[in-house]
Amino acid sequence: MKTVAVIGASSNRGKYGNKALRAFERQGFRVIAINPNEQEVEGHRTYASVLDVPEAIDMATVYVPPDVGVRVMDDLAKKGIAEVWLNPGADDPQVVDRARALGITPIIACSIIGIGDSPGRY
Repeated sequence: MKTVAVIGASSNRGKYGNKALRAFERQGFRVIAINPNEQEVEGHRTYASVLDVPEAIDMATVYVPPDVGVRVMDDLAKKGIAEVWLNPGADDPQVVDRARALGITPIIACSIIGIGDSPGRY
C-alpha cells in the first residue's frame, strides 16, 4: 500500500484537496493530509508539512497555489518523495522549474484521474 501526501488537503468537500484525499483512500492508498491551517480532514490528522510526518511518504499530490507550491517543493525534496503530481492549478511554470531544479521530475496531470478515478465522483 502506497502512502500519499495530499498537499493542500481541505475540509471543504468541494475543493480538490478534499476530493483527492477521498479518492486516494477509496483506491486503497494510505493518505496523509498536509495543511498548516487545518487540524483534521475527513477524519485524518493534518500535518503542517511533509517534514512533520515521521514515516516515509511514497508520493505527493499537490493542490496549492503557485506561491505556496514553490516553497513546498523544497520540503518534498528534503523528505525524498520521488513521485510528485502537480495538478491543474498547481502546475505553474515557477513550481515546475523549482521542482526540476531540486531533482524532482513532476508529473503534470490530475492525480485523481491518474489513479483511475474521477473527480466528478466526489
